[in-house]
Amino acid sequence: MTPRQTALEVLIGCRKKDGWSNALLKEQIGRANLDKRDAALATRLCYGVLQNRLLLDNYCTQLLTGKLKGLRPVVRDILHLGLYQILLMDKIPDAAAVNESVVLTKQYCKQQAHAASLVNGVLRNAVRRKGELKQPEDLAVRYSHPEGLVNLFRSYVGEERLENMLKANNEAPETVVQVNLLKTTLPQLMQRLEQEGVQARKHPWLDNCLVLSGTGNIDKLPSFRDGTFYVQDAAAKLAVDCAGISEGDWLITDCCASPGGKSFAAAMALGGKGRIISSDVHEHKVALMQNGADRLGFSCMHPRQFDATIFDDALENRVDVALVDVPCSGYGIIRKKPDIREKDPDTMKELPELQLRILSNQARYVKPGGVLLYSTCTLVRRENEGVVEKFLKANPEFYTEPLELPEIFGKNESGMLTLVPGEYDTDGFFICRMRRKV
Repeated sequence: MTPRQTALEVLIGCRKKDGWSNALLKEQIGRANLDKRDAALATRLCYGVLQNRLLLDNYCTQLLTGKLKGLRPVVRDILHLGLYQILLMDKIPDAAAVNESVVLTKQYCKQQAHAASLVNGVLRNAVRRKGELKQPEDLAVRYSHPEGLVNLFRSYVGEERLENMLKANNEAPETVVQVNLLKTTLPQLMQRLEQEGVQARKHPWLDNCLVLSGTGNIDKLPSFRDGTFYVQDAAAKLAVDCAGISEGDWLITDCCASPGGKSFAAAMALGGKGRIISSDVHEHKVALMQNGADRLGFSCMHPRQFDATIFDDALENRVDVALVDVPCSGYGIIRKKPDIREKDPDTMKELPELQLRILSNQARYVKPGGVLLYSTCTLVRRENEGVVEKFLKANPEFYTEPLELPEIFGKNESGMLTLVPGEYDTDGFFICRMRRKV
């Protein structure tokens, strides 16, 4: 299977709602047994199309003689792939983009003899008119976000920050990893990664973290398999840092914890000591966390299958730090899951109620003087500040306290922080630190 066919299979799967693009892509790359270079091309093509569908439709409309709605869905997918290579990439020869798209059309549209001719004609037309096509003024079309979502983001971040955020949502995220100091040091890991053909540089504002490039399938790196590092976005790592976990703490809880990144960061902060109870409602996700803990050598981490809305009376008033990263709309991680932008907002109306239930339940575990850290990967205020405000009103024994942040962020007094994509090279994230009165 070629990189282009791999990307097309993922696009078809996403369109048929068979799963999220990142999971489907990983599965297809493994099935096709692509090498590092081909896997990178398949990933770029797949994400590039998903991130630019409205823009690519705009180009299609200008290039087609017929109507866009008249195209078979798979033909539209193939045109998107071809147009992305011709108009939005600079390292793919135009002839290769056209020819490979025609080959795909013949493979996937065997009963439609005219389909290959249509794709060939549209893409050759795109090559000829590359510098003449009109660029959309509408931000929703230019950055391929539904109009309603653009308006929602505008209300949160303002007009001045909006375009930069939309642009960032369409860019490839950095691969940020934390060094497992129980097994290696930062200089040692950098040297080892270099020997494995991976470029690594120190993260600009997170200690003991690296930014990697040229990794290919990161799971196949010997340094990864040996547990010398784990992947975690800078925003998620910052959230755990804001909890202020130290080796003096004894018991940490992490609910909705899969895939385990925050628990891993907590284990590092504890120096591998203490006890971390990492809960998730799904059995297969618990196994995923256990595999990660075993790989990293974190015996202090104890994954379990447990519903975050159900009270565990064995933990009441015993926990030093409760990490509460709740299910959310996910609008802060569109750059990693571009198909999130297509989610129906109506399906997420009940999220704040669930989030408040989880936060209120987890708060019962926090001992007097302990810390409650609430976080989401969204920018939606009713899921963030709105949930916190309702919780504090109903639980006056808790209060927010200032966040200790890297110098780049300046001083924080509110105890809350919203990270906006495009500003600090992070996912969109909300962090709130609360403490229980003694």
